Amino acid sequence: MELILPKDYRPTLNIRDTEAAIVFIRETFQDKLASILNVQRMSAPMFVEKNTGLNDNLNGIERPVAFDMKTMPDKTIEVVHSLAKWKRLALKKYGFGMHEGLYTNMNAIRRDEDLDNFHSIYVDQWDWEKVIAKEDRNLDYLQVTVTKIFQAIKETEKLVAARYPGSTYRLADHVSFVTTQELEDRWPDLSPDEREDKIAKEEKAVFIMKIGDKLKRSGKAHDGRAPDYDDWQLNGDLVFWYEPLNSKIEISSMGIRVSAESLRSQVEKAGVTERLSLPFHKMVLSGELPYSIGGGIGQSRLCMLLLGKAHIGEVQASIWPSDMLEKCAQDHIEIL
Repeated sequence: MELILPKDYRPTLNIRDTEAAIVFIRETFQDKLASILNVQRMSAPMFVEKNTGLNDNLNGIERPVAFDMKTMPDKTIEVVHSLAKWKRLALKKYGFGMHEGLYTNMNAIRRDEDLDNFHSIYVDQWDWEKVIAKEDRNLDYLQVTVTKIFQAIKETEKLVAARYPGSTYRLADHVSFVTTQELEDRWPDLSPDEREDKIAKEEKAVFIMKIGDKLKRSGKAHDGRAPDYDDWQLNGDLVFWYEPLNSKIEISSMGIRVSAESLRSQVEKAGVTERLSLPFHKMVLSGELPYSIGGGIGQSRLCMLLLGKAHIGEVQASIWPSDMLEKCAQDHIEIL
C-alpha cells in the first residue's frame, strides 16, 4: 500500500495531548480486555532462541533480527515477530486453568515490513492467550470471543469520546462475520486486499475468517498465515473501515490454535514438515500443551483508530524514510 495523504488533514490533538490520550487508551483497553476475556497480565520476552521454534515465522520469508550473546556464543537469539507460540507454552508453564489466560505487552521488530500509514517496523500489541476445552474448537466459540473483544473496543471508545469529544473516531455498533471463501465467491475478480476493502466499507466492522488455506477458485491463500499456530479453519482478522483514509484497518489477528491433527496437515500443505522436529511442535503433537485460543491486538493501531490519526507514526516512535517524513510534514501529519 502506498502512503495515503488525506486532503485538508489537521490533527485535533497536539503531540503532548496525543501522548496523554495514548496512555489513557492503552490503560483503559487492557483493563477491559483482561476483565472480559479473564486473562492476567504477564511478563513476556523480547527475544527467543532460534532452535526452540517459538518465534512467529509470519509468511516464512521475513527475516528476524538475530544476534549472539557473549555468554552463550553457540546460540542464535531472535527478536520476536510475535508471541503466538510462546504464549501457549506459557499457559502450561504457569499453570493456567480451563478458560483462564494471559495477556502481555508485546514489542517486536519486523525489519522486512513495507511501510505505509498502518505499517511500521516496530510492532506493539497486546498478545493474549487462554486455555479452552477440545469441544470449544469451533466457529461459534471463535465468534463469541471476537464479539467480546469488539465490546472491549467499544467500551474504550465510549470513555475516550467522553474525555476527547472532538478527537474520537466513532466506530460501528456491531461486528459482522464472513469467510475468505465467501469473499472470493462474491468478488472473484478482485484481489484479497480489494475484497477486504469492499467488505469493510460495507459492514464498517467485520471479522474475516479462515485465513491461510487455499481458496477454491484461485487456488491461492487469501493471505499468508504461519501453519503452526492458528488453525486455518478457525482463525481470522478483525477489520474496521476507516473513513479518514478511505481504507480498511486491521486491528487484530486471532484464532483457535492448532491441534496435533491440524498442525500436521498445515505444515505439510506449507511444505515445512521439518518444523515438526522442533521442541514446541513436538509438544503440540504429543498433547503436552493445552488447547488454546489467542491473538494480537495492535496497540498503536487502536490508538490511531480511536483518535482519527492519519499515520501510525503519530502514535508511536519508529524509523521512517526521509521522503515519507517530508510528505507527512507537508500535509500536517506530525510524526513522533
